[in-house]
Amino acid sequence: SKPEAIVLAEGDSVKIIFPGAPNLDTTSKIRLDGKITLPDIGEVQAAGMTTGELEKALKTRYAGQLTSSEISVSIEFSSFYIYMTGAVMHPGKIQSDRPLTALEAIMEAGGADYSRANLKGVIISRKIKGRMEHFKVDLNSVLKGKGSDTFDMRSGDIVFVPEKFSWF
Repeated sequence: SKPEAIVLAEGDSVKIIFPGAPNLDTTSKIRLDGKITLPDIGEVQAAGMTTGELEKALKTRYAGQLTSSEISVSIEFSSFYIYMTGAVMHPGKIQSDRPLTALEAIMEAGGADYSRANLKGVIISRKIKGRMEHFKVDLNSVLKGKGSDTFDMRSGDIVFVPEKFSWF
């Protein structure tokens, strides 16, 4: 299965190369309204599109203005970040150039602290329409090869790996 194409989001920076008109080459940050502003054509919606879709849209908008219709869009910087807390080796903010699953996020944080982590009850907190929603994910079965880690993180999510309860 081919990897899912990354969808551009507000805060991402895209590099746009015009092989036939290098003077137009630019790196543009996607604004909070989801748009970028480009020479000659003005505002273009970028958030919510893949780089390929943005290339097509730009080719359409620049049609007739360029000698070569070649345009290449790549992600210069992605603003995907999540916060890791609880029984992980390196709690804190994780920045990634691509979306991560819950298990990948824990690995990016140096992995769980297996001596004390309870991976059966990982809590993911996400702001949805101004309210915090909480999802409970069992990553223990995933690590044992029983389940599949299909919990896709969104930028800004908070991952909490709880500790096992222990008698002292």
